[in-house]
Amino acid sequence: MAANSKSSPSAGYLPTRSNIITLALPVLLAASLQVLRGADVAMKIDFVAWGNEIRGLSLKPSSSKSDITALGFRYSKPIAYSGPVIMAIYQSGSGAAVQPAKPSDEDLAHELHPLVAGEQTGSDKPIGPKQGLALELENRRKKEPTLVALAALPGGTCCRATVLLGPADAGTYIAYVIDDDPDKLPVGQVRIHNLSPFPIAMRCNGSPPKELKTRDSIIVPPKNEQLFYDLAYKQGDKWRMQENNVIPIRPKEQAQMIILRSNNSYFLSTDGASGGFLQIVTLRRDPQAL
Repeated sequence: MAANSKSSPSAGYLPTRSNIITLALPVLLAASLQVLRGADVAMKIDFVAWGNEIRGLSLKPSSSKSDITALGFRYSKPIAYSGPVIMAIYQSGSGAAVQPAKPSDEDLAHELHPLVAGEQTGSDKPIGPKQGLALELENRRKKEPTLVALAALPGGTCCRATVLLGPADAGTYIAYVIDDDPDKLPVGQVRIHNLSPFPIAMRCNGSPPKELKTRDSIIVPPKNEQLFYDLAYKQGDKWRMQENNVIPIRPKEQAQMIILRSNNSYFLSTDGASGGFLQIVTLRRDPQAL
């Protein structure tokens, strides 16, 4: 069974700065839509909600037999998909009716902007006119009002992907796609994503620290099936230590650590306190799971 976890902070020290050594997050939004429209793919897809859980989703319009639920910050049952590489995601009226409360302004400011590839991430900076998939979604919704997201999936031989659905305007979602083919994310290792609006620095298993900008990612091998890490973030011109911690990395699982900024109730304790300035989600799955 797939497991998901949140981290808890602990005391530590501020790591030094280092050269940026990253792997670009595998998102295909920059690829030509004309090329993508002519391609078909087949893969398993995990849907994850960037915030409150999203119900009533479907990969076909007006479908009532294959409802999909994207759980908040955790995996649910994967979906087998075969079709165009630009995947259309729909939501039934009943699904929209059971939506939890609307995300707060802080959630939208810190969660939405980093998910938009190529746009400015600061909440005080304006977002330009819609283009690419966002513009195509807006145009298609004029004829398909239940269409709520378009996702540009990895092409080629990719057999697994994660789709993060972030809140957007008019009841739609931004689909942030991560290529999880075993060739890109080997089992027994962890991919670390910075999806916060701040640069971060990670020191993993005692190695020199690596600096990650927003939407950067790195793959880290464990040490004795564990990841020991120090995490700091840059706020303004100052680096601030968040935590040091350890998480298990199981040899037969794909593991992903997502660092973000959210005040969603998922990250709050029973007394309403948050575990730190940044939040961390660890997603785990058996790539062979049905």
